[in-house]
Amino acid sequence: MGASFLQSCPLAGFFLVPLFASCFFPDPALVASEGVTRHYKFKVVLQNVTRLCYTKSMVTINGKFPGPRVIAREGDRLLIEVVNHVPNNISIHWHGVRQHQSGWADGPAYVTQCPIQTDQSYVYNYTIVGQRGTLWWHAHISWLRSTLYGSLIILPKHNDSYPFAKPHKEIPIIFGEWFNSDTEAIISQALQTGGGPNVSDAYTINGLPGPLYNCSAKDTYRLKVKPGKTYLLRLINAVLNDELFFSIANHTLTVVEADATYLKPFETETLLIAPGQTTNVLIKTKPYYPKATFLMTARPYVTGLGTFDNSTVAGILEYEPPLNEPHQSPSIKQLPLFKPTLPPLNDTAFATNFTTKLRSLATPQFPANVPLKVDRRFFFTVSLGTIPCQGNQTCQGPYGTMLTAAVNNVSFTMPTTALLQAHYTGQSNGVYSPDFPSHPKSIFNFTGTPPNNTNVGNGTKLVVLPFNTSVELIMQDTSILGAERHPLHLHGFNFFVVGQGFGNFDPNKDPANFNLVDPVERNTVGVPSGGWVATRFLADNPGVWFMHCHLEVHSSWGMKMAWLVLDGKLPNQKLLPPPADLPKC
Repeated sequence: MGASFLQSCPLAGFFLVPLFASCFFPDPALVASEGVTRHYKFKVVLQNVTRLCYTKSMVTINGKFPGPRVIAREGDRLLIEVVNHVPNNISIHWHGVRQHQSGWADGPAYVTQCPIQTDQSYVYNYTIVGQRGTLWWHAHISWLRSTLYGSLIILPKHNDSYPFAKPHKEIPIIFGEWFNSDTEAIISQALQTGGGPNVSDAYTINGLPGPLYNCSAKDTYRLKVKPGKTYLLRLINAVLNDELFFSIANHTLTVVEADATYLKPFETETLLIAPGQTTNVLIKTKPYYPKATFLMTARPYVTGLGTFDNSTVAGILEYEPPLNEPHQSPSIKQLPLFKPTLPPLNDTAFATNFTTKLRSLATPQFPANVPLKVDRRFFFTVSLGTIPCQGNQTCQGPYGTMLTAAVNNVSFTMPTTALLQAHYTGQSNGVYSPDFPSHPKSIFNFTGTPPNNTNVGNGTKLVVLPFNTSVELIMQDTSILGAERHPLHLHGFNFFVVGQGFGNFDPNKDPANFNLVDPVERNTVGVPSGGWVATRFLADNPGVWFMHCHLEVHSSWGMKMAWLVLDGKLPNQKLLPPPADLPKC
């Protein structure tokens, strides 16, 4: 089989290949520039896990929480076999991977595939093309991603380097959650009653809640560092419904990457990261042993009216003591512990200031290929809403209604047949309609006094785009049931975020201020609370591509839609045929 990944990978000390996950590589000297094939096996199993003195059986990959790391290089092909040994239906999404011509491997259930049923398996087969950086994977059915998630690290090609100094070490840090209750029961109850779902009992860092929660001191993530070194932290927000502020006491973070695209570096004491987003930061440790430890903490940024987990997760940054004076070094518990100061929960000014600093590197090697001409323009409102209570029950939404969510007043109805399969086989009748509205049918003062009628429609509607269509998409928040920030995730593409602002988008004035030179390029973009965001992307990837709010409750309520990109004329512009083991509904 040749050399193992642990022998050839420069990050072997940090990205240890987990139990049951296997990678096989030829000798590094023989690795071609086009990459190699890497094999992983994901066994979906129930595992007893204890946090906060509470033990529960939950769905995991290979018994791990969080799940195993997937590691590849740009140009590599990944074959990841997922075997389902639990009663739940399963699908896995490789969040941020472009999936050029390989839409069958994207993963959202009933969009690109039917889910993997009990005792069935599916091999996700795709190649990493033109991407490098931090992405992640997670379940993409119901709320199972609360426990099924892990990092997806794409290293540069051999002989390629980072556009910043090589770090001493690289560490993935995944923000997640712990629920004492079963999350499937939580969302099921919320959808039945029409009210908001119960919130988590703790946030976690790499699966550990940390010392600020009761009965959790032993479950604390500790990041051990050496003085005078630079570390690359690969941050991932896998939380279900909350954006997070993050800071490390007495240390400055240099932001260098977002959603696996390089940025113009900038320094900050605190960063903001939404569910679905990734951020790479450099941290330079102090040049001397500081005789102290430092908390790194995260807590939510809140804009909506709903309930949320108002708690703080903490890990500890520890310096290794000098080797020449071990007998003089006090124990960790005796050292002073410094705490960072995070912004207030509703600090929209900080959020705005931070997001406007994100700019693409835009160099000849890493260009920002922003579409300068626009073929199709779309204006989408993203908002909450209501539907009448079903039957004779009393619902827990506003005025006895059921809460829902919509894009352009259409709450997406999930099909029972995968959209991509229906399109590919020409059997779309009764599965979806190709008439998703390009603009809202009802125009009002979106961020002013909301209309009295908050009811929304529903349907399984798609936008159809010819291959290579350049798209400009404006997404507008509304004040219906309260203004709120929404992180929208686009499968199969990256957005270029060319503009954003508060209030209502003005098509006559705002485009003059668009940044078409070095806008940030990312797969998940936050629509400002009470504002709008302008994005562009080139529809050069044939298939059906989901777009949805990455606040899981809003997605469950229907804040989602899909883009159908038709085949182009050339062979490399066409969706490849479906694999033989594609799951059946």
